[in-house]
Amino acid sequence: MFDRAKERRDQRREEREVFGIRGTATRYRMRQSLISIGDDFWIENERGERTFKVDGKMLRVRDTLYFEDMQGNKVCKLQQKLLRIRDTMTIEGEDGESLATVKKALIAPLRDRWTVKVGDAPDLEVKGNLLDYEYEIGDGDRKIAEVSKKWFRITDTYGVQIEPSQNDILILAVTVAIDMMSHG
Repeated sequence: MFDRAKERRDQRREEREVFGIRGTATRYRMRQSLISIGDDFWIENERGERTFKVDGKMLRVRDTLYFEDMQGNKVCKLQQKLLRIRDTMTIEGEDGESLATVKKALIAPLRDRWTVKVGDAPDLEVKGNLLDYEYEIGDGDRKIAEVSKKWFRITDTYGVQIEPSQNDILILAVTVAIDMMSHG
């Protein structure tokens, strides 16, 4: 039991080093109201610089979003799957390869829970209060990203912090997919 408490303390210390005020996590700013409208919007870094454009193509049968870099290159595509028992979105890479599938858990009695089936990496789990934009993305017991509104005074803005070793595009796409499915 003592070893378990020590492990948890060590894990919290490591998380503070990454996600704390002066942590090493990469930080992005997103505007929640723009995602649900279906128009184009920008994802900005912590300095307020535009880093990715999300191009909303809502005129199709399925909701489709394209992530573009600053040069206009498509880096990934999100597409909603229709006729499913639960909400599902796929994330495809620039060459059309499947990067991940985001699904809402069927039973989540105490808080929201989603799973992300990642192609060639460990699956991810999303837990927390998605409606209030306060949740974590993890792979097993380890937090790899955090989403929160508490970092901003602007009411329609939330932040995404991503551990440096992660694929930022994938984590941002997962965040947008969850936003669309839970608030759209």
